[in-house]
Amino acid sequence: MSRRPRRNHTAVFKAKVALAAVKGEKTLAELSEQFDIHPNQITQWKSQLLEGAAGVFGEARADQIAPVDLKALHAKIGELTLENDFLVRHRRKRRPAKHETWSRVVNPTIEECRWHRGRDFLGAHQPVF
Repeated sequence: MSRRPRRNHTAVFKAKVALAAVKGEKTLAELSEQFDIHPNQITQWKSQLLEGAAGVFGEARADQIAPVDLKALHAKIGELTLENDFLVRHRRKRRPAKHETWSRVVNPTIEECRWHRGRDFLGAHQPVF
């Protein structure tokens, strides 16, 4: 028995199937045979239709994303880029301690960068994660 290729259904088709299921004129088995879809898929589409039906009449969705202030995000990206460039530039200029090698100074691990950044900017003596 060969597997059937995965099918992508359009939103119109899903709505048609879900509305037929909501009407209740046919059983799930009859609908699945008519539309050639598994009964679990019909039940899932029906529940999605019922959950989203309130949004059709103007009620705001609970999971809508708040508007994003792009200027603030671009400013933060610029600030972090400058900070990163500064830290990389000054990290490469310093000489290694006795227990360090040049490769650790030039290419530090992420943990080391976090530790130095937290120590320098927050005045902490412990690693800041």
